[in-house]
Amino acid sequence: MRAHGLRRATRLRFAALLLLIVAASACARETTLDLGSPEKVADGVQLFRLNSPGLLDPSGTVAIQVLRVDPAKVDLKCVLAQDKPVALETVADMASRAHAIAAINAGFFNVKNGDPVGVLRIDSELVSDMTMTRGAVGLIRRPGAPVKLVFDRVSASMSLAYQRSGETLTADIDGVDTTRARSKLMLYTPRYGADSDTADTGVEWQLVAEGGVFRVAARRPNAGKTPIPKGGAVLSYGGTVLPAALESLDVGQVVLVHPTFRTRLGTNEGQWQHANDIVSGAGLLVYAGQPLPDWTDEQLRAAFNTERHPRTMIGTSKGGIIWMVTVDGRQPDVSQGMTFSELQHLAAGLNLEYALNLDGGGSTTMVVNGTIVNHPSDKTGPRKVSDGIVVVKR
Repeated sequence: MRAHGLRRATRLRFAALLLLIVAASACARETTLDLGSPEKVADGVQLFRLNSPGLLDPSGTVAIQVLRVDPAKVDLKCVLAQDKPVALETVADMASRAHAIAAINAGFFNVKNGDPVGVLRIDSELVSDMTMTRGAVGLIRRPGAPVKLVFDRVSASMSLAYQRSGETLTADIDGVDTTRARSKLMLYTPRYGADSDTADTGVEWQLVAEGGVFRVAARRPNAGKTPIPKGGAVLSYGGTVLPAALESLDVGQVVLVHPTFRTRLGTNEGQWQHANDIVSGAGLLVYAGQPLPDWTDEQLRAAFNTERHPRTMIGTSKGGIIWMVTVDGRQPDVSQGMTFSELQHLAAGLNLEYALNLDGGGSTTMVVNGTIVNHPSDKTGPRKVSDGIVVVKR
């Protein structure tokens, strides 16, 4: 019996060792990069840490954190700082509120107040639009199905339409949940706050929701701070001399408000209309398995792609596996950061079919089970950002 017990224990130890070997080699089979042994974060989530100087060209100190996320076992979504469209919060605090397994920072923003800069959609609601074309990722969630990521170069705009005497009148909406400018039309949703928080120097329309459309409940000339109805919205024009398309917009009229998405690389607008969340970055790196050589369309700052900076990247490999990456930088003894070319080589090593550069620099942060696992570059500590991407239980 004793010998039998020893043999059984030996078999169990061998089986456990075999499982470890399989787990460690699983990513070696799906990547050309040696990721080393994974740290298990949760079922379907693994963390790898890389520091090979050869990942830079020329070589140098580097620290990289890589999350492998299996969408069949966990979910992915975008969150706003403090659940508000214009606010700031650390990635760690966002992750805590979302009860997230892991999280990274996401889109670009105004560092003074957290106003998102670029296309941002949360829970099927456009929080920020942008007519400039930038690389973006859309998260499509359907009941019972794994989250699917779609990538392209995307711009977004909002418009309204209503009928008057048999004629359809339309007007462009110049901004969503952001500070109103003179001679501009803004849309304020309940995410913005209790009211439009505007001066009494314009014209505002209070909209209530009715069967998937809006109806004008009140027209308020020379008035500001219009209450935003639950499920409704407020239209606000920064001026008293209205454009012709808005002169006839009055109480009782039905208004259609809808976003329009324009893409450059082949995805259709319907995919983006159906995306629950959308985040734009700055630099679509890989599309359909091919590294992109030029970012003229995205109008990036000069040398943005050739300088080494802390970087945050999200991408997908075959089978829909999601990869979330942070690269530390601006700390010579820890990590120098990466250029776009170096990021693309990293993406190639992970066999990414699609990859997008998100906000980086001092914003670059990765949180795993409540702990920051990278080395944020700001001397004051982890930077407060406007939004993040979180991994949560399905």
